[in-house]
Amino acid sequence: MIRRIANRLLPGFSLPAKLLLSTSLAITLLFAVTGWIVQDRSSRLTALSLEEEVHNGFRAYDSLWRTREEMLSSISQILSRMPDVRAAFSTGDAATIRDTAGEIWSRVAREDAIFLVSDPRGAVIASLGRPLDPPLKDLPFVRGAARRFPSQSSGFLMLGSTLYQTVVTPVYVNTATEPALLNVLIAGYAVDHGVADRLQSSTGNTHFEFIVNGVTVAGSGEAIPVTSPFARELRRPLLDLDGRSIGELRISRSFEAARLHLNRLRRDVFVIWALALSAGLLLIFLLARQFLRPLAELDRAARQIAQGNFSVTLPVRANDEIGRLAQSFNSMSKSLSEARQELIRQERLQTIARLSTSLVHDLRNPLAAIYGGAEMLVDSDLNPTQVKRLAANIYKSSRRIQEMLQDLLQVSREQSDLRESCRLAELVRAAASDCRAEAEARLVRIDIEVPEDLELAAARSRLERVFQNLISNAVEAMPQGGRILISAARDTHGILASVSDNGPGVPQEIRGRLFQPFVTAGKRSGMGLGLALSRQTVLDHGGDLWLDSSANGARFCLRLP
Repeated sequence: MIRRIANRLLPGFSLPAKLLLSTSLAITLLFAVTGWIVQDRSSRLTALSLEEEVHNGFRAYDSLWRTREEMLSSISQILSRMPDVRAAFSTGDAATIRDTAGEIWSRVAREDAIFLVSDPRGAVIASLGRPLDPPLKDLPFVRGAARRFPSQSSGFLMLGSTLYQTVVTPVYVNTATEPALLNVLIAGYAVDHGVADRLQSSTGNTHFEFIVNGVTVAGSGEAIPVTSPFARELRRPLLDLDGRSIGELRISRSFEAARLHLNRLRRDVFVIWALALSAGLLLIFLLARQFLRPLAELDRAARQIAQGNFSVTLPVRANDEIGRLAQSFNSMSKSLSEARQELIRQERLQTIARLSTSLVHDLRNPLAAIYGGAEMLVDSDLNPTQVKRLAANIYKSSRRIQEMLQDLLQVSREQSDLRESCRLAELVRAAASDCRAEAEARLVRIDIEVPEDLELAAARSRLERVFQNLISNAVEAMPQGGRILISAARDTHGILASVSDNGPGVPQEIRGRLFQPFVTAGKRSGMGLGLALSRQTVLDHGGDLWLDSSANGARFCLRLP
């Protein structure tokens, strides 16, 4: 699939370039996807870590608050069951209650805790521990908690400007009928900035903020903006003794350090990706050049084979697929060389056979005419008119033989190309005069429309032979008579000449190979070399000869410099 894509996108590139570019693209995509996966995974793990840290803050808060609540509940429960406490509370004397409560509280007192004693209606009898600001005389929440007596009640309370985590414990005394409520113990821990700081230090810089009525009553450090994508916040309501929310606890955690770490990770991934990609591309380039070198040699050798050099061979460096391919190529080259030599030999034999057959066939008629005329001159007593006619026939036949030998001479060796300045009109008239007698005998008219001022440098005899051959072919193609027009004109590329007739035209089956040797049709004599030699002559002069399309007859065009 990658190879098809590379061939479609890189049609003009070499195989090494396609391999390097396609592999580079594949490696780039692979590393890009890998880097994206690594970064996405890191971001997910960071987010999970962030959520876990925030939940750890909640767990730390729950653990601390549960411990404090259990401690308050236990202390209050123990105090409420002590005989001394019950005895003092049974007296109903406020001074006795304060003294007893103060003596017992001093043994378990903590600086951040409060300890209040009230009657069942909520009137404060004793206030110990942390001083309240302002001092309280009445505790309305006691009357609300009484609904759950004799069970303890716990929750958050705002006493003055301070938030407290409190536990309300009733103190009963047994009577003859049923237990009687004597007093109520209220114990609580203050929720202040110190508590928030301890929570923060125990959870690794998680921010705690206690908010009541929209006002922060306790918090740890600076608030964290939760709009940042690297911050998380969870909220929990603060419930009073009746289970109603009086505020909320906000736990937030900033992962700015994680963001910096993730950015650094992204930079490291990009640097590693760039280095690995560069090293991979360099390695691919070196390996591709090493592995594809035999293919480059094979490509050069194949081009030499295409140019006709069948002696080229490839070095065999290994016994792998490339080595076996080189051996096969050398065997193919040797086979092609041998086949070429055999083909040349067969072509030479066939050429000699065809040339001999054609030559024997074409020489038979003029030799017969010469032989018969000579025999009549020797054996018969002829008058001068008959002798003259026989001599003319012998001359004509001998000239025909000379023309055939001239064609063979042009085939067998190169002709000297001594050029001279000549007028094209004179050259065409000389060629037409040699064919005029035969043309008149066949009722063929030859018209020449060549301007007298057209001059060119040419081998006169060879170019005259070209026009003579074209005119002779046109005459032979019109046994019932016709017209031959020879015209020429100057254009931007030199001289454009044409020889056209109104005969039957060139047969369709030989048009594609008309200028090949030994190609002929409809002629009683000739070896089929005329057009091939004529075109070669025009090519040697820097021009060309071709058969033009025409509605009637045949039209040969010559481009001459």
